[in-house]
Amino acid sequence: MSGIYHKMRRQERGFSLAEVLAALTIGAMILVAVLGIYSRVESAAGAITRKLDSSRLPSEVMQRIAEDLDRIIAPVSDVKAADTKITIENKLINLYPSARLTILRTIYDSKDKKQTFEEIVWQANYDFETDSLILYRSQSGMGLEDKLLDAERAGWEKDYSFVPICSGVTFFKVQVPKGEDFADSWTDDSLPPGIVVTISFGEPFKTVTGPLDVPEEAKIARTIAVDRTRKIKFTFAKKEAPKEGKAEQEDEEVEEEEGETGSLKDSNE
Repeated sequence: MSGIYHKMRRQERGFSLAEVLAALTIGAMILVAVLGIYSRVESAAGAITRKLDSSRLPSEVMQRIAEDLDRIIAPVSDVKAADTKITIENKLINLYPSARLTILRTIYDSKDKKQTFEEIVWQANYDFETDSLILYRSQSGMGLEDKLLDAERAGWEKDYSFVPICSGVTFFKVQVPKGEDFADSWTDDSLPPGIVVTISFGEPFKTVTGPLDVPEEAKIARTIAVDRTRKIKFTFAKKEAPKEGKAEQEDEEVEEEEGETGSLKDSNE
């Protein structure tokens, strides 16, 4: 009877200290490995999300500028009925590259007097709190964007028509392509063929000449056609005629090749 009792006691005894420590060590190793994998996956997902967000906001800004150009600049049959003018200005604000794009559409009333129908301004100003630029958009003129909401605006809100679009901008430039170069300003009465908008939210650095700049890979640019319905004139380049010396040399080479071929035929015969 005592032998059976001792056998049951041996079967009911708990884990030893060494077994508990071994189990805790293995469990901790598994937990650390799982947490490490989770941290790497979370950081990779965060990097992808930040990359998508960093490119989404500039794309939305440029799309809005393109929509403003398409909406205001429309072909008209009568030149006196409406007129459109684009003004571009680039400058440095607290060493940050900044630009101002103005799209102005005017009409002539019954007295043949020019009136501003709509004016849209895109510009970036310096923000002391964030030490960066804030991109603003202004819309004014006869046509209201939202008559219901604009009618309820206060007097000071009507006088200050600039609305902040986004902050943290470190580079904003609007240029006009001219062949292989770019013009930083445009004040002509005629419309430019297109504009190039460049924006960035990257970390700026000071250049040797003084102004701030951002890495090229951090800049996002888009070329926007000003009038997509305009007629584009194509110029076909004429094929240059070969020079006389070069033509004579080519004829001599052809005659030499024919002579060599004839000598080969004679030898074969």
